[in-house]
Amino acid sequence: MADKKAQLIIEGAAPVELPILTGTVGPDVIDVRGLGASGHFTFDPGFMATASCESKITYIDGDKGILLHRGYPIEQLAEQSDYLETCYLLLNGELPNAEQKAQFVSTVKNHTMVHEQLKSFFNGFRRDAHPMAVMCGVVGALSAFYHDSLDINNPQHREISAVRLVAKMPTLAAMVYKYSMGQPMMYPRNDLSYAENFLHMMFNTPCEIKPISPVLAKAMDRIFILHADHEQNASTSTVRLAGSSGANPFACIAAGIAALWGPAHGGANEAVLTMLDEIGDVSNIDKFIAKAKDKNDPFKLMGFGHRVYKNRDPRATVMKQTCDEVLSELGIKNDPQLELAMRLEEIALTDPYFVERSLYPNVDFYSGIILKAIGIPTSMFTVIFALARTVGWISHWKEMLSSPYKIGRPRQLYTGYEQRDIVDLKDRK
Repeated sequence: MADKKAQLIIEGAAPVELPILTGTVGPDVIDVRGLGASGHFTFDPGFMATASCESKITYIDGDKGILLHRGYPIEQLAEQSDYLETCYLLLNGELPNAEQKAQFVSTVKNHTMVHEQLKSFFNGFRRDAHPMAVMCGVVGALSAFYHDSLDINNPQHREISAVRLVAKMPTLAAMVYKYSMGQPMMYPRNDLSYAENFLHMMFNTPCEIKPISPVLAKAMDRIFILHADHEQNASTSTVRLAGSSGANPFACIAAGIAALWGPAHGGANEAVLTMLDEIGDVSNIDKFIAKAKDKNDPFKLMGFGHRVYKNRDPRATVMKQTCDEVLSELGIKNDPQLELAMRLEEIALTDPYFVERSLYPNVDFYSGIILKAIGIPTSMFTVIFALARTVGWISHWKEMLSSPYKIGRPRQLYTGYEQRDIVDLKDRK
């Protein structure tokens, strides 16, 4: 809603009036779409002060440490809901009633298997390939197997593709892991919950089917919920940008996976374990804490603080509780890396340097510890992030396509050569 206007004064030109838009919550936004008519446009590297779209899905207040999905606080969803219920919420805008939830869960379970020929696709990859490299390939390839519902202008096709992606991502993620291990790929089981099924496909084999711990399944489900969506981050923006070209949903999600792979984004929890390996031992903590405080030292403590949250990451509070539950369930003691992580957590929560700068442990810090404790290798961490985030990506993709949109085309501030003429090769110096 544009009730107010801003006036931009440009020296030597007429003032430009720009509408001020007001959202449900959050700061007002100056609409600069009309600025191009004056021969000017804005410069905002990293999009630190630019809203690229209008959305009703997720709201973040970084100063207050608030994360809402469709208006519901993430803490309530993690405590009182489950992942598939959260998926329904993100996709449809409201929490389901009992009948709607049962139908949605049933529909997802009926789509967990992948085309049998997709198994052959894996044979083209080296066994030691990074799991995210394989995920990019196999998710993008889904459009070659499920091309019966790729009309992005058909709401029913969009719905089918969304369900297929949510349902098949755990299967694909487990297949990636099993392939790297040289173990038989496990078929999904529709009698298990979403999180139980994922752990079953990851850790069971045809010769030994072990029961899934309810504590670990709950922890896995919470990890999925806490990573389901996070507004217009790098990967979500990538999915929207790819989608704005009319690309099919599987290609768009593959683009999101590629963006998520970066260590500054989805690779952060993997980077936490790498950092712990670098520190090595509790006896080295003081030295590395000093390096982290030194502005001239390139070393950074991974898993502390957040680009968006200037207060505590609300997801970290829930994840810490889950971390304690998992470590207690597994009875893990005398693990040097976990001991090191717990000591770093203690320092970050009490050291004035970290407290004053709000460098609290974030969701990546605790999720990395949990995943390691469960037995998931570090290289799979970002794959699990992609699995959980798929519903957020596809929700934003659906939202964009359901209303008028334009293909994304950012502008640039050109600082290269002006026009010049080619000199004959023999005359070039």
